[in-house]
Amino acid sequence: MAEGTKGEGDKAGVTRKRRGPGRPKDDQAVREVILDQAELTFAEHGFAGTKVRDIARAADVNQNMIRYYFGTKDELFDAVYRRHGGVISRARHELLDALLADDGRPTVPQLIHAYLKPQWDMKYSGPGGAAFVRLQARLHAEPAEYALRLRREVYDDSLRRYIQALCEALPGLPRQVISVRMAFLVGTYLFMLNDLGRLNDLTDGQIGEPGRDEMLRQLVLFLTSGLTAPLE
Repeated sequence: MAEGTKGEGDKAGVTRKRRGPGRPKDDQAVREVILDQAELTFAEHGFAGTKVRDIARAADVNQNMIRYYFGTKDELFDAVYRRHGGVISRARHELLDALLADDGRPTVPQLIHAYLKPQWDMKYSGPGGAAFVRLQARLHAEPAEYALRLRREVYDDSLRRYIQALCEALPGLPRQVISVRMAFLVGTYLFMLNDLGRLNDLTDGQIGEPGRDEMLRQLVLFLTSGLTAPLE
């Protein structure tokens, strides 16, 4: 081919990029496998107790592949947390949009149910979803600055929208009170999602395996009472 002419693959000035040596053909599939295995491993051992080589072994890739896709262990953990955390946050936005579009005046129980349901759906979506819920609980044991940064990045936009909607539903309560009570709400539902066995301890084994929907219903009732409690 003469110098300066274009090959068949370079028509219209488009240059085709060749894959580098050793680069997988299906990048997204490999990324998802790594994220799936990292989620399970982080949930089981926590951030500090997890080694990248353990994730690589579980995902059946070499450690260089993990560095290629995600960089450091910190960056991999961030990617794991953002993936399912983003699903929960987007679902909360969508459910709130639906409530506001319906009549614009959702009740407190409706708002609490909409806020909790995506987390409930995640827990019961399969091993990965259940692992992510455990991972959320483990995040509280990580350094405060790191944990707060991730939670703020992933959840704060949707959380602020729910606080605003609750302020409109509860005009007699100051915003700062509702904000504090929402913090109580978050702590309560995370505990219940991760320690349902404690119910049988406290009821001498009378509860058995609590039903998913019934547990959510009872939690909405309980949290509604807390959020709507008078100031004194």
